[in-house]
Amino acid sequence: MNFEEYFNPINIDELGLVADEKQIRLGQTILTFCPESDFPALNNVDLAIIGVMEERNAYNNKGCALAPNQIRKYLYNLFPHSNQAKIADCGNLIIGKEIEDTYTALADVVAELLRLRVIPIIIGGSQDITFANYKGYENIGQIINAFTIDSSFDISGDPEEFNSKAYLTAMLCREPNYLFNYTHVGYQQYFIEKDTLALMNKLYFECYRVGMIQENLDNVEPMVRNADMVSVDVSAVRQSDAPGNGNPSPHGLYGEQLCKLVRYAGMSDKCSSIGFYETNPLYDNNGQTSHMIAHAIWYFIDGYLWRKHDFPYKEKENYKKFYVSINDNTNTIIFYKSKKSERWWMEVPCSKDKMVKYERHYLIPCSYEDYQTALNDELPDRWLMAYNKIMI
Repeated sequence: MNFEEYFNPINIDELGLVADEKQIRLGQTILTFCPESDFPALNNVDLAIIGVMEERNAYNNKGCALAPNQIRKYLYNLFPHSNQAKIADCGNLIIGKEIEDTYTALADVVAELLRLRVIPIIIGGSQDITFANYKGYENIGQIINAFTIDSSFDISGDPEEFNSKAYLTAMLCREPNYLFNYTHVGYQQYFIEKDTLALMNKLYFECYRVGMIQENLDNVEPMVRNADMVSVDVSAVRQSDAPGNGNPSPHGLYGEQLCKLVRYAGMSDKCSSIGFYETNPLYDNNGQTSHMIAHAIWYFIDGYLWRKHDFPYKEKENYKKFYVSINDNTNTIIFYKSKKSERWWMEVPCSKDKMVKYERHYLIPCSYEDYQTALNDELPDRWLMAYNKIMI
């Protein structure tokens, strides 16, 4: 793929990068596609930033297309990490004449980056761009787990409706479907129709209210660790922390809680793409929201640098293995505990014919509490949902 044909270069001078030889900024460590330079070689790159200035399907949030460069102004001026990841900035995706052209182009780019084992960091734009990110996995035939941080479910009862508040319908209805599991955190009950929540439960998807996850944010870590693709809608953050959005709420996550969640995503060996959407500079207060998203991206990179590479497909001697019998030996759950990170996984029974299809999904991240639940002769909810999906 000739990546250069898909992107407009970035004018570094417009980002206001602080020039100080004694104090190097993050932007000085990023291989940026600029008018005066060639497109960066991606062969040995870990992460690739992609701006998508697309808002034609934005719901009540015109102006979010201005976000990518505004977020870069803050991101580039942060100080780099003590260990440096190899980061490229591909520039801003060339927007198609029709919005479907934009989706197709981004899907092609994401698919190629996944083949190169480069993690795309997508900066939107409206959240319907998540659909194009998903199509990138579809292009390479990879069944995935998706994880969304949002104040509402972007789903519609009308299969023909498609916008940033209804894109999930298209993902669920596509055939063949490459979505194994969907996890949604941070939703606010008063934004959710009762029938929609019932549908999510019927599909064995994991959905958690903002109040539930705020009680113990660490309980979300196994859910994020199970995700291939992460999508962040800034409206999940309360308006006082993130005013730059056309659909704000006075309640929601705090900015530092968002940063913690995306750091968990960065730490996951499984997470291979992430997108940040719906930031709107026209509604912002002194760049507050763009600055917060820049911090979140910094924390994702920080999490990436802390990866332990201990997903249980690796060397088995690096794990402690526990067998727990439940209901008078009706079920036996095998748990794995990493000696490197102290993190837990549990194994879901899977026949040989289905293991080819679900080889990345029958070992699911869990917590010590799930292990305790099994010791108390109960099936953990997370195990039961995964089992039901595999057995369908």
